[in-house]
Order: sequence, then structure tokens, then C-alpha cells
Amino acid sequence: MYNKKLVFAAACIGMLLFGIVLISLGSILPAVITKFSIDEVSAGTLATLLPFGVLGGSLVFGPIVDRYGYKLLLISCSLLVFAGLEIIASAEEFYPLQIAVFIIGLGGGALNGGTNALVSDISEQGRSANLSLLGVFFGIGALGMPAIIGLLTGIYSYDTVISFIAVFILIPLIFFIAVKFPLPKHPQGFPVKNGLALLKEIPLLLLGAILFFQSGVEGLMNNWTTTYLSKHLFVETDKALYALSYFVLGMTITRLALGYLLKKVPSTLVLYISLVISFLAGILMYTVSSYLLVVVSLVLFGIGLAAAFPVYLSYVGELYNEISGTAFSLVLVIALCGNMILNYLTGIVAHNYGIENFIAIVLLSLIFITILLLITLKKISNSLTGQIKLKSNSE
Repeated sequence: MYNKKLVFAAACIGMLLFGIVLISLGSILPAVITKFSIDEVSAGTLATLLPFGVLGGSLVFGPIVDRYGYKLLLISCSLLVFAGLEIIASAEEFYPLQIAVFIIGLGGGALNGGTNALVSDISEQGRSANLSLLGVFFGIGALGMPAIIGLLTGIYSYDTVISFIAVFILIPLIFFIAVKFPLPKHPQGFPVKNGLALLKEIPLLLLGAILFFQSGVEGLMNNWTTTYLSKHLFVETDKALYALSYFVLGMTITRLALGYLLKKVPSTLVLYISLVISFLAGILMYTVSSYLLVVVSLVLFGIGLAAAFPVYLSYVGELYNEISGTAFSLVLVIALCGNMILNYLTGIVAHNYGIENFIAIVLLSLIFITILLLITLKKISNSLTGQIKLKSNSE
């Protein structure tokens, strides 16, 4: 037996670490560029290695947790993030820095997927609500990392600050070692046949397709908003970065509220309301030129996008509980591919037609999400009905 509250706390800490990981490179990149005297191309290489690492971690975590359980994953990933940060702090050459960034992404991607799958597994009731609360800790990590680095770099060098953060990660590592986690679902060996069979599961692939566009939209908002504000609306860089924090803050606070609302309100209704808010945010941002109104639209975007990942992942956990880790792994890999592909396409569009058109890509993606959602909910309903009948017949 395990204590659900302690296990949930462990998952939240793991998600906090992922928030730190995902924002870490952007927070330290200016100092890295200065220390190593690298150009924009080399800096871009570092920025590319992080999502590739996250993609790799998302790919491998599922079979690992289904075969070996969550304790091994959380401990090993924390050690990877610790090692990566220490390498960054002590590196004297560019090559070790590249390796460190990939390692951090690898550990962070596995932490993200593993903590979501863990919360899903321990939540027989209120799965989407608990996943929303888990997402709050990503926001805390993402908002806290730049603030901590900004505060401490005024006193210490960035190398020392990164070392401090790395040592901080060892504290939750002790907690992970002490907590008892759910037993592995397939300790006798990973069921390869069952894992491959997921590739034929239409509801799972549809959920992955939704998250393809959902992750892309969130990535576009994170990666292109500051450029849009500075190059299209001519907002100062500091104000543009400050505006982006409102997007993260809106999402974080909303997920905190959803931890309560999703226990009272049907998840499908929440998804539809969220899409309406997201469309309104996109239309507002596309049509206005006022900095204040853009900030309002970013807050609305944070509110509108907050429910998607927790609710869609709760569907994955409910449909594929017996092999949930691998199912989560599959949809998260599809989601990350969407993030990378849509960001790449946006770069091409921005170069040829102007940065303001990135919002048009966001709105088009929201249309695809709406269409896919209508199809997917029907498929999910049919699948769950079939599972209930199967259980009744077996009993």
C-alpha cells in the first residue's frame, strides 16, 4: 500500500522540476552567450537540443514506468537534471554545454510524462481535477525560475546560481527515495505486443492529434509572443517578456481553480467554454494594437488553454489504465511533434508574410482542435461504453 497524498506530493514536486527545466535555458541563455562568446546560430542549437531531449524523455518514460514503476523514474530523472545543471555551471567548453542541455531536456520530458501518468493512476475519482492541480506546479516552476535567477545573479555569478539550483534538486530526490509508490503494472516484462497495439487505437490517436495542435498553440504563445510584441507593436523587450508572464500566470491560476471546478462541472463543458475563450483571445490579439489589450488577450489565452492537457490526459488514463504509461508516452510524443512542427512553420510564415500572422496560425489550430474534439468525444464515449459492457459480462 502507498499513501496517495504523499505520492501526489511527489508528482507535484516532479512537475515543479519540469517547470524549472523548461524555462531554465531561456533564463540563462544571455549569460551563456556572453561567457562562451557564441553567435545566434550556436545559441539556436542549444535551444533546439532542449525540445529534442524532452521528446526523447517523453518517448521512453512510458515503458519504463509500466515495467519498473515510478520511483526509479523520478529518482533517475532528478539525477539527470541535477547532473545537467552542474555541467552547465562548470562547463568551460561549448560541447559539454550541448550535452548538458540535452540531458536536462531528457530528464524533464520523462518527469513531465511520468508525473502526469502517476497522478492519473492514483486518481480513481477526479482524474482531470487532480491533473489540473498538478499543472499548477509547472506554472510555479516556470514563473519561479526566472525570478530566482534574476534575484540571485545580482549577488552571485550565474555559474554559482545554477549550482545552487542543482543542489536544491537533491532535496526532492531524498523525498522520492523515502516515499512508497504504486507497484509496476508489468513487473514480469513490458508487454511489447500491447504497446504496439496502441498504434491502432483510434480514440488514442485522435487525442494525440488534438494535443498535436494544442501543444503547438501553447508553444507558439510561449515562443512568438515576445517577438510579435517587439517587432509588430514595437514594445520594449522587457515589457514584452513581462506580458508573456501574464499568459503563464493566467494558465496557472485557472488550473488551480479547475482543481475544484472539474469535480463539479462536466469536463466536456469545460473544454467547449475553454475553446470559446481561446478564440476570443486570438481574435482580440489579432485585431488590437494596444499593449494593455494584448496583455488582456494573453491572460484570456492562459485561461482558455489551461484545461486542455489535464482533461485530455485524463481521458487517456481512463481509457488505457492497464498500460497508462505507454499510452501517455505516445500522446505526449505526438504533442511535442506538433509543438516543433507548428513552431517551424510559423518561422517560415513570419519570415515571408510577417510576424503578426502567427496569431492566424493559432486560430487555425483552434479550429482543427474543435473539429477533432467533436469527433473524439463520440469515439471516447463508444469506447468507455464498450469497456463497461465488457466488465459486466466478465463479472
